[in-house]
Amino acid sequence: MEKVLQQKWLSRLIFTLLTLLIIFMVVQLAPLLSPIRAVFRALVLPVGIAVLLTYLLHPLVEKMHESGLSRPFAVLLIFLLIVFIFGFLLTIGLPAFIKQIQHAFETIPAQINEIEKETARIERYIDTLPAPLQTQSKEWRVQLEQMGGSVFDQVEAAALFLIKSLFSLIVIPFLVFFLLKDHELIRRLSWYVTPRKWRKPLKCYIKDVDHTFGSYIRGQLLVSLSVFIISTIGLWLLGVPYPILLGLFMGAMDLIPYFGPFIGAVPAVVVAFLQSWQLGVTTIILIFVIQQIEGNILSPVIVGKTLHLHPALIILALLVGVEVGGFIGMLIAVPVLAIGKVTLVHLRLHFMKD
Repeated sequence: MEKVLQQKWLSRLIFTLLTLLIIFMVVQLAPLLSPIRAVFRALVLPVGIAVLLTYLLHPLVEKMHESGLSRPFAVLLIFLLIVFIFGFLLTIGLPAFIKQIQHAFETIPAQINEIEKETARIERYIDTLPAPLQTQSKEWRVQLEQMGGSVFDQVEAAALFLIKSLFSLIVIPFLVFFLLKDHELIRRLSWYVTPRKWRKPLKCYIKDVDHTFGSYIRGQLLVSLSVFIISTIGLWLLGVPYPILLGLFMGAMDLIPYFGPFIGAVPAVVVAFLQSWQLGVTTIILIFVIQQIEGNILSPVIVGKTLHLHPALIILALLVGVEVGGFIGMLIAVPVLAIGKVTLVHLRLHFMKD
């Protein structure tokens, strides 16, 4: 028995050393691998988005296939439905969306001047404060300016990246179609190249990841869509300018746990206060009501407690995500943490079994 354990630990040690050696060789050969790295960067965006969309749409395809439809026909119906929905939304919402963007570009210079005047007034007031308070206030102002500049730079970089990747984005629907149509073939091929002894634990692992990750992603997207619709209608009823733009931003930010709703609320509150202080106050009340609906009704009902993660871990993951990858890092921090938790649990069970 002791000899068997020694052999197992020796094989693990050899495997670890080989892995470290491979990593060292890859690092040393990194300059020679730049063409491969460029190809990988070009493929990661369309393939990643296509895989995510395939993952989200696959359950719907399976249900339609189980009802008697062929898989290609089910995929085609889903694509036609998506095209119809997008066409309808673009027909109804695109003119209003473009009009709001044009109006924003026309009025933003005047609003910036108002903000600069208000900032100058605040600075004059700060100059009347005691020296310690002046120093602290100036430090806060510098931090806010740096934060605002960082957010603007990230948005600008993301927009340029999307423009450069326009051709890559065009191929995504085709990739999604073939991945959905040939899902069963891909699944069989994946299990064929997987060693037989790994298949059973790998199936359990994939099932747990699908339960945690899939439920969270689908639920969070639905909650975000609901927040977008409620916010847009509420801001429009209050008379806040650019309700579609602001509602879209609030819905997108709601994908980020804890911090997202507050980040999404800032532009709406600022725009409302630029109109009048009464509108600003009512906008704050509206956002508070929306956050209560989202936190107490939408998220518990739609998402539930699929992650089983402590709030402190989620906050730490968000802080690490924003430090490593900025806005995109914050978006993927929680799903990565959830997958990491499932992975650690399965690794622990695997080694305990051994």
